[in-house]
Amino acid sequence: MVSPLAALGATTPVLAAPMAGGPTTPALVTAAARAGSLGFLAGGYRTADALAEQIAEVRATGVGCFGVNLFAPNPVPVDPVAFHHYARTIAPEARTHRLDTLDSGIVEDDDHWRDKVDLLLSDPVPVVGFTFGIPEADVLAALRRAGTLTVQTVTSAEEARRAAAAGVDLLAVQASAAGGHSGTLTPQRTAAPVPLAELLHQVRQAVGLPLVAAGGVATPAAVAEALSAGAAAVMVGTVLLRADEAGTSQTHRAALTDPSRDGTVVTRAFTGRPARALRNAFTDRYSDLAPAGYPALHHLTGPMRRAAAAAGDPERVHLWAGTGYRHARAEPVARILQRLAAGA
Repeated sequence: MVSPLAALGATTPVLAAPMAGGPTTPALVTAAARAGSLGFLAGGYRTADALAEQIAEVRATGVGCFGVNLFAPNPVPVDPVAFHHYARTIAPEARTHRLDTLDSGIVEDDDHWRDKVDLLLSDPVPVVGFTFGIPEADVLAALRRAGTLTVQTVTSAEEARRAAAAGVDLLAVQASAAGGHSGTLTPQRTAAPVPLAELLHQVRQAVGLPLVAAGGVATPAAVAEALSAGAAAVMVGTVLLRADEAGTSQTHRAALTDPSRDGTVVTRAFTGRPARALRNAFTDRYSDLAPAGYPALHHLTGPMRRAAAAAGDPERVHLWAGTGYRHARAEPVARILQRLAAGA
C-alpha cells in the first residue's frame, strides 16, 4: 500500500513527531520539510491564535509539506479529595521555587479544542493529527472535505478499530517506549509494554489503514525494523530533542546527556496522565502517589515545572524522553532525519 504521505511531497519515511510544550518549533517543522520529511506543529497547550501564528510562520518559509497535531478531548476528571491531598503533598517541592501549589484550584479544560478545529477548517493545512481522543466523525469528515489528511494516535488494536470506524485516514501506532504522554484512549491505566514491531502486527491484523510507527525509534536499525513490520513511515521525537532547531529547554537538554540519569519511567506525577520521562527526584517521590486527573494535575504542577526549568533545576521538571534518549544528538534536524532514513 502506497502511503498518502507520498502524495504530499515527503520523500523520506522518517517523520518529525509533534512535541508539545516547546520542543517542536516552526523552525524544526520547516527543517523537516526541507529534508524531504513531514513535521507536525504541536497544537497542544496553545490557543488557536498562537497556533495560527506558528502555521503562518511555517508557510512564510515556502514549505508545503507539514502538519498540525491537536489534543482531542478525552478528559480524566480528578477526584477533588485526591487532588487537594496531592497538592498538599507536593507543596514543599513548589516552595523550593517560592511557589505555593495550595493556591491552585482544580482546572478542567479542553485545550481550546473547538477554536482550533474551526481554525483548521477555515485555514486548512495538509495534515492534522489527533492525540488523547478520537474526534467526532463530523469533524473528520469536514477536514476531509477541506482537503486535509487525518492521522490518529493509537496504542492498541482496539483503539485502531475505533479510529478506523470514525473515519481517519492514517494511524500513528505508538508503542509504550515513546517519550512524553501516551496517546492511549484509556489513560486511567498504563498502556501495555508491547514491542513496536509486535504492536504494528496486531494493528495490521485489525485494520487496513496505512500505519506510521512511533515509540522508541532512535536508530537506523529501528527504522528498518518498523518499516519491515509493515509501517509506511516512522515518526521520531525524542531523538530530535537536542536538535539545533528544537525549542527544548537547556535544563532538559542537559539532562538528556547527564550520565547519572539511569533510565526512563512512565509516570502521572506531573500531569495526571501516563507519560514517559527521565527519572528524577519528583518522579521517584510522587509517581506512586499521583492520582489520575488530566488536565487538572497538568495545571497544578505547571508553575513549578516552568520555574524549575528556568532555574536549571532538573529534579522538579518533566524531562519527557523515550527509551532511545541516549541517541539524541546536538545537530541539525536534517542530519538526524537523513541518518535515520539510511535504515529504510
